[in-house]
Amino acid sequence: MTLDKLEERKEQLEKELQEYIEKRDQLNKAAKEFKSKRDQLNQEVKELIAKAKELKAKRDEFNAKARELKNQKNGLYKEIDALYKELDKLRKSIDKGGRPLGEIEKEIRRLEFKQQTSVLTIEKERILVERIARLRRELEERKQQLEKHEEFKKLIARIRELKAKVREIHQEMMKFVEEADKYHEEMVKVFDEVDQKRKLADEMHEKFLESKREADRCHAEILRIRRDLRDLDKVIKALKARMAKSKEEREKEELIRKAKEIYEMFKRGEKIETEDLLLLQRAGLI
Repeated sequence: MTLDKLEERKEQLEKELQEYIEKRDQLNKAAKEFKSKRDQLNQEVKELIAKAKELKAKRDEFNAKARELKNQKNGLYKEIDALYKELDKLRKSIDKGGRPLGEIEKEIRRLEFKQQTSVLTIEKERILVERIARLRRELEERKQQLEKHEEFKKLIARIRELKAKVREIHQEMMKFVEEADKYHEEMVKVFDEVDQKRKLADEMHEKFLESKREADRCHAEILRIRRDLRDLDKVIKALKARMAKSKEEREKEELIRKAKEIYEMFKRGEKIETEDLLLLQRAGLI
């Protein structure tokens, strides 16, 4: 390969080297930015999880209070049911006919629960409401008849007192339930945000790895081209050295040829110039 071709190849490699360096630096910069975004998102995820844990703790705290009140309410219901049993025993000794009041009370509660939790047609709900109303009227009428009895009146008064307490506890319990629901909803929103940020962080991580891999590939190409350039420089230098040596030899041959011509002139007695004498000296002929 001629020197010109080698120089042309060197120029091409230097151009490729610069392109790879610029591309590698751009990719490393992009990888750094992706890594920074990923780390920032992971930090935000960490903070959100800590917030979600706080919200969960609050939710659990209010749920625990609600459960405690529910247990109290259930305890009062058991006491009310026990009083109704006493009431029924007393009723049987006073009132010889009719359903036990406790049964009526339980059926009212069952029907009310069905009304609150079931999906009913308008007609079915109307029938259910009317049934509850009739049972309530029956319960009140029976109570009014029986309340004339002193012991019966005391039991009824106690039942009403406990029912009032149940209502108070239920209202307080529902406040705790509402608070727990509020914290739960907020916690769910936070976890949704966590999922979104985690997904985005994973995307940033993949882009970081992709950019880093491509940057490493470019760097490997840079190292290869630099090795090729070093090898090429050695070849160019060696070729230039050989070419310089050949030129020197040619110049020396030309000097000797001219010196011989002048020397022959000198031997013939022809006039020679000072410059010619110097050339003879350089050629080693005088």
